[in-house]
Amino acid sequence: MPRRTMIEAIRDAMDVMMARDANVVVFGEDVGYFGGVFRATQGLQAKYGHNRCFDAPINESGIVGAAIGMAAYGLRPCVEIQFADYMYPGYDQIVSEAARLRYRSNGDFTCPLVIRMPTGGGISGGETHSQSPEALFTHVAGLKTVVPSSPRDAKGLLISAIEDPDPVIFLEPKRLYNGPFDGHHDRPMTPWSKHHLGEVPDGHYTIPLGQAAIRREGNALTVLAYGTMVHVAMAAAVETGVDAEIIDLRTLVPLDLETIAASVRKTGRCVIVHEATLTSGFGAELSALVQETCFYHLEVPIKRVTGWDTPYPHAQEWDYFPGPARLGRALLETMEQ
Repeated sequence: MPRRTMIEAIRDAMDVMMARDANVVVFGEDVGYFGGVFRATQGLQAKYGHNRCFDAPINESGIVGAAIGMAAYGLRPCVEIQFADYMYPGYDQIVSEAARLRYRSNGDFTCPLVIRMPTGGGISGGETHSQSPEALFTHVAGLKTVVPSSPRDAKGLLISAIEDPDPVIFLEPKRLYNGPFDGHHDRPMTPWSKHHLGEVPDGHYTIPLGQAAIRREGNALTVLAYGTMVHVAMAAAVETGVDAEIIDLRTLVPLDLETIAASVRKTGRCVIVHEATLTSGFGAELSALVQETCFYHLEVPIKRVTGWDTPYPHAQEWDYFPGPARLGRALLETMEQ
């Protein structure tokens, strides 16, 4: 099976869908001729022409607004916001128009739109190139939110997102774009990650939205993670020796609560990890859902391990988000309770 980086897998997904469906169009800032700031769309304009892969002005509200209009009239736009941090000018269009179009039109119009956004830190991008705003989207009814952790998942989930009849926010962890790394700067990930992540099937395949994956089976403790933190959780479990079951959520909305609840009921312990800030982060919703569905099975309080409640600190980037050492301490503390 071919081995690809996440960037290559994402590009392959768009290539596959553009070849299968003439209604799929790709655009955004520097997306056409240049191939995107991370080269995710490299070669697509040359292959499919300027009408199907093209550059947009530096205007996120205009990009999203135009894409919503295209989607309402039968196209399937897959647009790129250059960094998730840049999406705020387009947030009104996403929330007020894309998320509500099916409902406000009583089903007469749908919005089959994908908005791709590089997310998270780990590339020394500073506070305006490193944010993790997933909770701002999971709060909005009518949106689906996806965060892949591997090239294989990125391709299958992106194809599912493009084929979906409703708007999907597709958040791509930048630290995973060109290979799996843990919280120790550029040290390679565990052998599990290096072997598993690069294998990506050719052609068309899908991974259903709303289906989590158990990345590591265990009986002592459940770790809920997504994106980059899946690999940090794998490294922490290996380094501490805790018999942790690690669940990769893959999609935050819709959420695979059945898989989560089955694991927590088995282990009786739950640790939630994400890179975004603690307060009102998606981990708070996960914690509430676990408490509501697994209350009588929990043996200790649920623990959250997250980024700090501060603007993104450029000089302390590698301390800001959880690494294997900080998450490992949380695993051991939870086991000792």
